[in-house]
Amino acid sequence: MRAGRLNRVACDVMQGTIATFDPQTRSGSLLLDDGTPLVFGPEAFDRSGLRLLRLGQRVTIEPDEAGAVRRVLIPGVA
Repeated sequence: MRAGRLNRVACDVMQGTIATFDPQTRSGSLLLDDGTPLVFGPEAFDRSGLRLLRLGQRVTIEPDEAGAVRRVLIPGVA
């Protein structure tokens, strides 16, 4: 899996599906809608305000300026 970096694209938010999540380390991986695997660290999860992610759950990710995952969110939940 890629180490949490994205190629910059026209839109700043992307959607995907949770593939793995470890509640103890608060990190995991997801598959973007285009099939690209991506990992995220505890910082991205902590910024979400969430308590847990489930396998198969749809998420939106926000990349930072460097292309790393800045935040993992649930679509439609502010």
